[in-house]
Amino acid sequence: MSGTGKANDLLAQIPKSEKGLPPVHLWNPDFCGHIDMRIARDGTWYYLGTPIGRKPMVRLFSTILRRDGDDYVLVTPVERVGITVDDAPFVAVTLDVQGQGEAQVLRFVTNVEDSVTADADHPLRVEIDPDTQEPAPYVLVRSNLEALVHRNVFYQLVELAVVRERQGQRWLGVWSSGQFFPIGPCPAD
Repeated sequence: MSGTGKANDLLAQIPKSEKGLPPVHLWNPDFCGHIDMRIARDGTWYYLGTPIGRKPMVRLFSTILRRDGDDYVLVTPVERVGITVDDAPFVAVTLDVQGQGEAQVLRFVTNVEDSVTADADHPLRVEIDPDTQEPAPYVLVRSNLEALVHRNVFYQLVELAVVRERQGQRWLGVWSSGQFFPIGPCPAD
């Protein structure tokens, strides 16, 4: 089967729904191997080494993405195939801030047009690279799929950051939906 045929076959298997995401968590078809599809750290989807330029196609693929353990798969009711994800499968590209202080609500929109509010079910977390000390912020989008927060959006979060003490340590962090999300240790005075 040609490479393009495999991608088109996957798309044809996606049940049409009027709204919402397909119930990929309910589907358990046989694993059919890996396909040459990759999601780069910047959120670009590649197929056979070429960027997928059609945004609606990327959006459609993103709706059938699932993470099984450490593996990422595209899943339909009849087929499950592995793909490569360099970091997180999505990138949070915009931030909408409503309110302020502890009543503040942070809503992110991803590169595939998912909208997610940082809250107890969709936490914001920051990993620090041990070699470079660079922060890598993430927000949980759905199930166990995260979005890497784009650098410009992270700068917006830093501007909103407040100091709060947690477990005897001072942290910079942001409030959203009544939750405090640490984004880094507070620099010493």
